[in-house]
Amino acid sequence: MDEIPLSLLFIILAFLIVLSGFFSGSETSLVSLNRYRLRHLTKIKHPGALRASRLLSRTDRLIGLILLGNNFVNILASSLATIIALRLMGEAGIAVATGLLTLVILIFAEVTPKTLAALHPERFAFPATFVLEPLLRILYPVVWVINLVANGLLKLLGIPVESGTIQALSSEELRTVVNEAGAMIPRRHQNMLLSILDMEKSTVEDIMVPRNEVAGIDLDQEWSEIKKHLFDSQHTRLPVYRGVIDNIVGIVHARNILRLFLEHDLTREHFMEAIREPYFIPEGTPLNTQLLNFQRERRRIGLVVDEYGDFLGLVTLEDILEEIVGEFTTDPSCIIREIHPQSDGSWLVDGATTIRELNRLLNWDLPTDGPKTLSGLIVEYLETIPEPDTSLRIAGHPIEIVQTASNTVKTARIYPDSPPPGK
Repeated sequence: MDEIPLSLLFIILAFLIVLSGFFSGSETSLVSLNRYRLRHLTKIKHPGALRASRLLSRTDRLIGLILLGNNFVNILASSLATIIALRLMGEAGIAVATGLLTLVILIFAEVTPKTLAALHPERFAFPATFVLEPLLRILYPVVWVINLVANGLLKLLGIPVESGTIQALSSEELRTVVNEAGAMIPRRHQNMLLSILDMEKSTVEDIMVPRNEVAGIDLDQEWSEIKKHLFDSQHTRLPVYRGVIDNIVGIVHARNILRLFLEHDLTREHFMEAIREPYFIPEGTPLNTQLLNFQRERRRIGLVVDEYGDFLGLVTLEDILEEIVGEFTTDPSCIIREIHPQSDGSWLVDGATTIRELNRLLNWDLPTDGPKTLSGLIVEYLETIPEPDTSLRIAGHPIEIVQTASNTVKTARIYPDSPPPGK
């Protein structure tokens, strides 16, 4: 060593520090890679992603290789710095060299490359695989022995050492990913994805048209009344019943009636032939399940029934799709009819308005785990049918009963935070 010029020793030492930084940054960048983006790049045959995936398929071998190289380089750099210190300052220079080398390695071989690798993992990791992959082949016997000993120690401690895989995301974790996507996913698309995730938490009861609002055809009426109802109806599919809505016979499609009317004179017999068998849906069916059921059964409308078979309401395929993409209709009359904004910042709300609709339109957080309508929520909270001018507070929103009818709340006034003075 005495024959080697100091300038060459300094060059070798600088090269070793660069190598140490390379190994440190490689470890951080490969571990920091987004596994789902890596999987996508691998599917499209990105060369760097393919090499990185092969290395990450056995994380223990990759870490063993990087630590082997990093420790070897650091120890060699320490020995070389000691030789340089002895030649320059004698034995007193050993302590100085140790302190300086520690500082240099910390800054230039640890903090700086690892920070760079964490900020730009792909730009660091993919080029690094050009070196790491062939190096792993060369040093594989040494790495294998190191991993054998290390894995053996972990097994003795009862720690599993199987190769790590990409763990499936839960719905809540996936929700966080969608929310944090930012500009990568348009806000409207984010809302659609979040709505799809929410479908498993919602049931057909949350979106169904309640039985008292279902429009249908009563077969006990005169034929002229039935025809008038058919041609005046705004719905394409109508339930058909006898006497009361609970005695549903089937579903009739307006398109089939129009075809019969065009082909020949529409009679009651022809009408009865166009009635299709009803499709019943058990209460509590999740929306995601019902969407698949509609697809499998090739249906677009279903009748929700309880455990006793009693008719509860009606739900359509369009209702479920609107939970994902929003309202289809261009006629806002239904919303205007149910929710009226007032000049004082309050809203006059129809008691039949669903809680989910209120929360979605006004960005509120009224409880949805109980009654489905505003009227039901108020009655459950008070445990009685309230009188007009009764006031209460639910989920931080002051509510004033404006009008009641029979056993329901017909209209209520809701204030966003607190009612105006005097209320």
